Amino acid sequence: MSDLLRAPAEIKYAEELDWLESIDDNPKPFSWRLSPKMVRLFILGSERSDGLDRDIAQKWYGDRSFVERSIVTLASDRGLLLIGDPGTGKSWLAELLSAAISRNSTLVVQGTAGTTEDHIKYSWNVSMVIAKGQSRESMIPSPIMTAMETGAIGRFEELTRSTSDVQDALISILSEKYISVPELDSDSIVFAKPGFSVIATANSRDRGVNDLSSALKRRFNFVRIPVVTNKKSETEIVRFRTEELLRRHQIELDVPPTLLDVLLQSFADLRATAASAGSDDEKLESALSTAEQIGVLEDAILHSNFFGERALTAHTLASSLVGSLARREPEDLAILNKYLHGVVEPRSKAEGGSWPEFLEGGRDAIATLS
Repeated sequence: MSDLLRAPAEIKYAEELDWLESIDDNPKPFSWRLSPKMVRLFILGSERSDGLDRDIAQKWYGDRSFVERSIVTLASDRGLLLIGDPGTGKSWLAELLSAAISRNSTLVVQGTAGTTEDHIKYSWNVSMVIAKGQSRESMIPSPIMTAMETGAIGRFEELTRSTSDVQDALISILSEKYISVPELDSDSIVFAKPGFSVIATANSRDRGVNDLSSALKRRFNFVRIPVVTNKKSETEIVRFRTEELLRRHQIELDVPPTLLDVLLQSFADLRATAASAGSDDEKLESALSTAEQIGVLEDAILHSNFFGERALTAHTLASSLVGSLARREPEDLAILNKYLHGVVEPRSKAEGGSWPEFLEGGRDAIATLS
């Protein structure tokens, strides 16, 4: 695993999944590797009341009802659609579910304006077709078709980014549970095996890009993932991801709790500003998601490790925040400058601590970008 830039969940947590599978004596739907109860435990982590011989770390932070509804949906014959704002952990939850159920989370189609029916059905190896003609051997199955043939979970990222033609092709797959291959004279239908299902994700901010038809909506159970606003939960998520980052880069660098509080409070302030804004021009282009907080902290940690004094400072954290969130010039810079003067400056005078250095770092970053 050390030679992979990013190991999928089934490899990263292989030892844990093996152990859970070895003790799992609960009923399993279809070809599932773990029972629904163990899938939930793998994702949300163990509690003392579970009576296990080892602890299972929590990997996704959110309401347990979202996870339970997702698992129940996948145990039925309906698809699962995870919908929410950017950075709410939809893709990570989909990956964890696929890893726990199928031990394969890599059967993924990425929805874009360029995604075609071939990407969710099949295409052809041209050289083999020229040499031997069209056959099952010369056919290249899509990740979705592979999931059908193996009774696994297929994933479709950013469903609303794909065109209506692609969405219509997915309707027949979810309804009929087979793909017809008219180019073949025999063996021309690929049937889905028990256990096959589709987890799709959709960005709620993409509404209007390629809206889902009512027919496709009926094939999915919707689970809406809200933005994490609970400070305790958000702190746990950021700390969990930060520890992963430090291990991956083999960095020994302390992240002071006070600076983590500054980061969380800054995002809370900026979200409040966005909520009270009268127009989009008065809002940052950023969604201010938990994932973006993690990105700001990652940038600050790496900068401190490679170019700083191998210690995270409020100045570096502020510089990373401005650099990450200022995507439009001059609009975003003006919003951040107003935030520093209107909120951070009074707080730094009243509370002290890390805020004066954070204020200075933010001002310096804005001056550099202006």
